[in-house]
Amino acid sequence: MTPGLSDEQLAHYDRDGFHLAQELFDREEIELLRRSAKEDKQLDDHSFGRGDGEGGTVRLSLWNHPGQGIYGAFARCERLVAAAEQILRDEPYHYHSKMIMKDARVGGAWAWHQDYGYWYGNGVLTPNLVSCFIAVDPSTRQNGCLQVIRGSHQCGRIHHKLTGEQAGADLERVSEIAKRFEHIHVEMDPGDVLFFHANLLHRSDQNASEHPRWSMICCYNAKSNDPYKESHHPRYTPLDRLPDSAIKQIGAQRFSGDQTEMAWLDPKREASARQLEEDA
Repeated sequence: MTPGLSDEQLAHYDRDGFHLAQELFDREEIELLRRSAKEDKQLDDHSFGRGDGEGGTVRLSLWNHPGQGIYGAFARCERLVAAAEQILRDEPYHYHSKMIMKDARVGGAWAWHQDYGYWYGNGVLTPNLVSCFIAVDPSTRQNGCLQVIRGSHQCGRIHHKLTGEQAGADLERVSEIAKRFEHIHVEMDPGDVLFFHANLLHRSDQNASEHPRWSMICCYNAKSNDPYKESHHPRYTPLDRLPDSAIKQIGAQRFSGDQTEMAWLDPKREASARQLEEDA
């Protein structure tokens, strides 16, 4: 299954700054990801929190290199990488992935921001990057689904400043943008994927519900957009793509007890990503 984006969908992405691909991953695939993440002590131990300035804390785990395990199978699968290549009009490489752990009753909010608002400081010269938000749990208004401002990527990079422990976009400017562009709550079922532009304004509310809202986000940069300096996230590194069938194959191996060479996190390669924990 590698349908890619149609010309119409790609045009809508360029216009709106995002595209929602429903049921991109089937129930078996997303259940392998959900079970792997929620039973993964290493993922939990690697997580760190960011205060949202509203009394809540966002918990996440972040890594730079996709690895050989189930998380890498998703980040390297042809389904995601081919779509990223269409969107970027260039060879994509894995910039980083993260698991957002918005737990029931305690999951914090994300302030309005643009991903390029962060990545600009990493030596990335243009916003030609794409994030792929994979819903692991149902994502609803009640448990703090992603919100976007349609077309806001056309406004260019906005100044960001600290909101709690997060860098948020200048609220005066966000307020004016919201008067002219549509504000959307993106509700998603497990297996849905939202592709969105690095300059798209997005946020999420705290999770006040009884239901968790975990999601995995795979971020890709264009080869021609290789950062000019070293930072927390990698410079151009060729991506070893996998066929879509690898997700179920690796997932089955994950729970068979045979996890040789399946570790998702290589401590030596993730030194820069771990620096983000120390800065948290």
